[in-house]
Amino acid sequence: MFKLYHKELNSDVIENIFTNYKVTEVFLSELAKIEFASTVWKKVRIQDITELQANAITEAFEVDYSKYSFVQIDNIIIEQAKSLVIKYGRQGLRTLDSIQLSTAVLINNQVDLFVSSDKLLNAFFDEEKLPTEKPRP
Repeated sequence: MFKLYHKELNSDVIENIFTNYKVTEVFLSELAKIEFASTVWKKVRIQDITELQANAITEAFEVDYSKYSFVQIDNIIIEQAKSLVIKYGRQGLRTLDSIQLSTAVLINNQVDLFVSSDKLLNAFFDEEKLPTEKPRP
């Protein structure tokens, strides 16, 4: 989601999804709230953005919470995430991505397209036969 709030490499890919598809609902794991904040403050640490920009970006995302359907992380997602780590751990699936993947698998029947800028997570989406839109290299 960060790419919607701050222009960077492949931001246009994410924006084009909203142009090229009739988007009626956007699902995000509750984890996205933490990962978004982490991304913002990493950008501050590496001096890509200022603290003032970070606060504005964070506030913009929080204001938009009502536009998204946040999927609660529950025991089903956690147990499935554990199973996915066992299944894909040798290929590099890590904790937070396992929760994202588990969430995607859980809501698969409600979603037409899954989007991630993470190449490895996209590979796991493919392994799980989830429809994806991949950013250009």
